[in-house]
Amino acid sequence: MTRKLFVTTALPYANAPFHLGHIMEYIQADIWVRHQRMSGNEVHFVGADDAHGAPIMIAAEKAGISPQEFVGKIAAGRKQYLDGFHIQFDNWHSTDGPENHALSQDIYRKLKAAGFITSKTIEQFYDPVKNMFLPDRYIKGECPKCGAKDQYGDSCEVCSAVYAPTELKNPYSTLTGATPVMKSSEHFFFQLSNQKCVDFLRGWALQDNRLQSEVANKCKEWLEGDGGLGDWDISRDAPYFGIEIPDQPGKYFYVWLDAPVGYLASLKNYFNKTGRDFDAFMADPTTEQIHFIGKDITYFHTLFWPAMLKFSGYKTPDNVYAHGFVTVSGEKMSKSRGTGISPLRYLEIGMNPEWLRYYFAAKLNAKVEDLDLNPDDFVARVNSDLIGKYINIASRAAGFITKRFDGVVTSDWATADDAFIRHLRDAAPEIKALFESREYGKALRAAMEQADLVNAYVDANKPWELAKKPENDAKLQEVCSRLLEAFRILTIFLKPVLPQLATQVETQLNIAPLQWADVNTPIPHLHKIHPYAHLMQRVDIKIFDQLFDAPVVDAAPAAEEKTSDIEAIAEEIKIDDFAKVDLRIAKIVNCEHVDGSDKLLRLTLDVGEGRTRNVFSGIKSAYQPEQLIGKFTVMVANLAPRKMKFGMSEGMVLAASAADEKANPGLYILEAWPGAQPGMRVR
Repeated sequence: MTRKLFVTTALPYANAPFHLGHIMEYIQADIWVRHQRMSGNEVHFVGADDAHGAPIMIAAEKAGISPQEFVGKIAAGRKQYLDGFHIQFDNWHSTDGPENHALSQDIYRKLKAAGFITSKTIEQFYDPVKNMFLPDRYIKGECPKCGAKDQYGDSCEVCSAVYAPTELKNPYSTLTGATPVMKSSEHFFFQLSNQKCVDFLRGWALQDNRLQSEVANKCKEWLEGDGGLGDWDISRDAPYFGIEIPDQPGKYFYVWLDAPVGYLASLKNYFNKTGRDFDAFMADPTTEQIHFIGKDITYFHTLFWPAMLKFSGYKTPDNVYAHGFVTVSGEKMSKSRGTGISPLRYLEIGMNPEWLRYYFAAKLNAKVEDLDLNPDDFVARVNSDLIGKYINIASRAAGFITKRFDGVVTSDWATADDAFIRHLRDAAPEIKALFESREYGKALRAAMEQADLVNAYVDANKPWELAKKPENDAKLQEVCSRLLEAFRILTIFLKPVLPQLATQVETQLNIAPLQWADVNTPIPHLHKIHPYAHLMQRVDIKIFDQLFDAPVVDAAPAAEEKTSDIEAIAEEIKIDDFAKVDLRIAKIVNCEHVDGSDKLLRLTLDVGEGRTRNVFSGIKSAYQPEQLIGKFTVMVANLAPRKMKFGMSEGMVLAASAADEKANPGLYILEAWPGAQPGMRVR
């Protein structure tokens, strides 16, 4: 029976371009989707940008644009990544779309009507300078357990303690540096602790193999641990970029409520464009809802999300498949260590996207394991497997068929008892099942085992020797035709992973797009193929020198390597020259516009002298005054005072800019690391 599948990947937060972890997840899901389509199943594969939340609101504000514009700029860059790596979503949407507003509010209303929404007044840290309640990520202080400084408001990176932000010692706002104050606000909660929720989740998460065993075991810990499940705070106060809670002015859904609803919203948006009935599709009991996610967001997808859907009357997920992270040569990706990889850089330097698809697939399995990208291993797998084993078969056979037999293959030898081809066909069910269960590494190993047998057939029959004597032409044509039939079957095995290469093979063999069902249907007798063209080049290890980000300490180009954005390094100075410049930490205690100037802001600075300084700075194009008040920056403290039209300027604050400020007009004022105090010298 044909399956009806609704497949998603986790929604990327719309504050940055895709990173390699995103691409790995999308490739993993894309392979599974392509496998399903090759099996004749109906699949709807959708994605979207996660567009809401305080970080995007704050980033947009700093950029001087609306959140919608900020998100739009990020979204505009998505297509080059997806197309570049042959990731074929049916639809890409945004959680700020009208469908998501409507669906999120509908789910909330239904949960409220069912008695699963409650409210209570809570006390929360509030930034008196920014005039907003502070999410945990914007509060830092000293860990209440071990005393470590500069720890976030929910957990300590030093001792791993978990705590409430209000437990931090000497807390401060990372937005303004201000000391937060306690303020009360009414918040709305989804009653995850309700026994109906707990009973449902115990059945949903722990039965029917919906989750991998590692994830199911974690869910069991959460469900049965001390204290059980707590109620989930689903509201945030204005100012907040998000979806308004119905009938609650100034209240917005916490981003993690509306983000997963974006899966449904993207599907609805797609169905609206294609004339499908979204409600009927989701109400169909045969529809399967499948999510591919990273292991860091399993809590939201295996507790909050299914409970929200269940008690608002929507279909719950059939499977949630989690994966691990991507590391590089055993280390977490890091630009400062020179182990960062930009997916776009990968494409820009001409690396074949299907090399990466194959490499990721060869290392992916159904478990929640991290995946390591090692350059030497990458080169070995691509060159040995793809080139040496698979493509080598076509290159050794197709040329003889084209040159000696006018491109005509025979298949009168392809009887039911043909052991060579039958062995290949008999491997298909196992390989297909391995793709189904997301055991891609095992599937590719099984395919390459078959490729080894085909290459053994090449070595045993030596077509290059047969070609030396005209009396061997019939045998040569048969051997090469067998090899091309074997190559066709191997291409079916590899097509979910290598869609572009498979398309090239289909064109060269002059056949229709390959499906799993075609394994047992040989190339027709006396079929004519197109001339052989090179399918894929080997990867050279040296190309990785261009791929990896250079370590930060080596990032500044020499004068002769000057780029359009980065200014050349100035003439060399001695340490004594540098010592003459007195750089000090300064707190911006006030900032205001300067009447009559379209470039200057007036900064009032505390440099630890027991008085404040007045400094005029040409940064008005980049910042609003309220963005700078409370910030700690760096100033030249011993610069001679300068009398200006608007008053005396007693120093200079430091800001970064590109070499060509007209082409790249960004200005970025330097900020001190939290903990620095006014008057501290920068050495």
